[in-house]
Amino acid sequence: MTRSVYVTGIDRGDGRQVVELGVMELLTRQVDRVGVFRPLVHDGPDRLFELLRARYRLTQDPATVYGMDYQDAAALQAEKGTDELVSRLVDRFHAVARQYEVVLVLGTDFVGTQLPDELALNARLANEFGASVIPVVGGKGQPAESVRAEARNAHRAYEALGAKVLALVVNRVAPEERADIAERLGARLPVPCYVLPDEPALAAPTVAQIMHALGATVLLGDDSGLARDALDFVFGGAMLPKFLTALTPGCLVITPGDRADLVVGALAAHSAGTPPIAGLLLTLDERPSDEILALAARLAPGTPVLSVPSNSFPTAAELFGLEGKLNASTPRKAETALGLFERHVDTGELLARLSVVRSGHVTPMMFEHELLEQARADRRRVVLPEGTEERVLWATDVLVRRDVCDLTLLGDTDQIRKKAADLGIDLTGVQLVDPNTSELRQGFAERYAQLRAHKGVTEELAYDVVADVNYFGTLMVEEGLADGMVSGSVHSTAATIRPAFEIIKTRPGASIVSSVFFMCLADKVLVYGDCAVNPDPNAAQLADIAVQSAATAARFGVDPRIAMLSYSTGTSGSGADVEKVREATELVRQTRPELRIEGPIQYDAAVEPSVAATKLPDSEVAGRATVLIFPDLNTGNNTYKAVQRSAGAVAVGPVLQGLRKPVNDLSRGALVSDIVNTVAITAIQAQPERPASV
Repeated sequence: MTRSVYVTGIDRGDGRQVVELGVMELLTRQVDRVGVFRPLVHDGPDRLFELLRARYRLTQDPATVYGMDYQDAAALQAEKGTDELVSRLVDRFHAVARQYEVVLVLGTDFVGTQLPDELALNARLANEFGASVIPVVGGKGQPAESVRAEARNAHRAYEALGAKVLALVVNRVAPEERADIAERLGARLPVPCYVLPDEPALAAPTVAQIMHALGATVLLGDDSGLARDALDFVFGGAMLPKFLTALTPGCLVITPGDRADLVVGALAAHSAGTPPIAGLLLTLDERPSDEILALAARLAPGTPVLSVPSNSFPTAAELFGLEGKLNASTPRKAETALGLFERHVDTGELLARLSVVRSGHVTPMMFEHELLEQARADRRRVVLPEGTEERVLWATDVLVRRDVCDLTLLGDTDQIRKKAADLGIDLTGVQLVDPNTSELRQGFAERYAQLRAHKGVTEELAYDVVADVNYFGTLMVEEGLADGMVSGSVHSTAATIRPAFEIIKTRPGASIVSSVFFMCLADKVLVYGDCAVNPDPNAAQLADIAVQSAATAARFGVDPRIAMLSYSTGTSGSGADVEKVREATELVRQTRPELRIEGPIQYDAAVEPSVAATKLPDSEVAGRATVLIFPDLNTGNNTYKAVQRSAGAVAVGPVLQGLRKPVNDLSRGALVSDIVNTVAITAIQAQPERPASV
């Protein structure tokens, strides 16, 4: 069993933070208590640890993360030798290892460390820590043969020093050479070698980083604008028509502040999305007039406009020396980095080689990680009808960066592009469709008229109906142009699911459509049904909800043990409400005898072993229930919200079940993370059914 993983390198500039972040993502999918240890550290903030702490909610005391600083380490090594240095670092490491299931070790960075034979020191520390090693080799700007030679040398060097090399990563290679390098190294190395292409968005500084580096003054812009990546620099000196042709997506425009024509022209192009820019940097300490700034603010709200006192040439010299960094203030870069890692690393193979023993319980973070991984494993297309909604666009940004699924956004395409440009979101690879102008509209109208002819719907009426984004999105799913749909962040539940009832309808064997919430508690995931759709199901419907919910639970790796909830347990109570639950329980036992089910049962007896031992001591479900079926919507909806707010549970859903094809509803208060999770769930529901594990 691996207790620690040591990510190291052979020289500076390897971009290994991408690998360290990716390995941390893998470890947190398996265990909920991952420690971090950096043997040697420079003075100043540790950007990567702050990112890990923010992203993975680490509670580790920062004082325990570090062994000692490089200056003290060099002095100690010079005075008392390497053995003494290693001894002290081993003591600090074990103080962390005793507290955590697994430790991620961040090797030295080969930058101004004043340490002789740094590679050998990393190898020895890994050996003393009992850690498996993942060396990272940088390939930026190097020919393919040189990269391959360095990778082979790195493997030989660490193995010769006794290190247990788990895998090797070559990072930042030319994209066009990635496949060839991977193929040749795969044939020459005895361990897996993963090759990652150079990703410009990771090296690009954000506008905020440029602002701090240059000491620029912010004339216009908001936090989301300052978070944009400056993928290119375009210097404005030409007249406007020529200047506009030079603009590139994500560029930062550098121009003297008295060129009002270029300022307005660049922002007008951004507003039209042709192309969206990162922002403007005005030189010579020239500030546009208040009228021009007011126009700029209306043209492109949130787009940053900065000012510096120097002229363009010194400014350019400073800009070209800047490089983007992963840190807690650049969460979008972290998503890009993880997407890059997950696309080019066989994460299943690497996890198997890590041999980390999975925790016996499931945390909310582990559940959410698994959703994205499971969705990515068999890619599907999900349509999002609310394409101009800001939260949907931010969720789209995350899903694209993480490479989770294919997406279609519905709405006025010009408005979608403008809104995305204002937010600094790149929609490359995302399909945009306007139902009002789409060539699909007529065919959809004919199809809807056929489906609703019994209700008197004509093609003329249907032509108007299918222009509605929810109807249009549902028809895309029905016609196989998308695999699933997610809506509801600005639409009501009825507006979201009514088209599904009319067009997609229930799947064979399901009498009704119902819903569940995945309730992610501190150490487990429970499934609650039905908390969103059916107000007062009868016994047969309640039995159907139980069967559907058990199937949904199993689909997402939750072993179904069904509790049919009531205000009494066993035979202790009577009354119409209790009898409905008792009848539903018996119906499930008759039709699906393989399912483990108990009812009627009270909530405490269902989930608390000590209560179950008193009330139902012989039950295989009581005290261990994972699927909790509420007798009516009033009880279910209030209970899930009470648990969510009072116990701090993460509620994922509602997830609709019983439809032939997946359509899911969002709460109108949904957060970006809720939308991301629901899209991932929808993509998984659209995959062919097979056992899953969480």
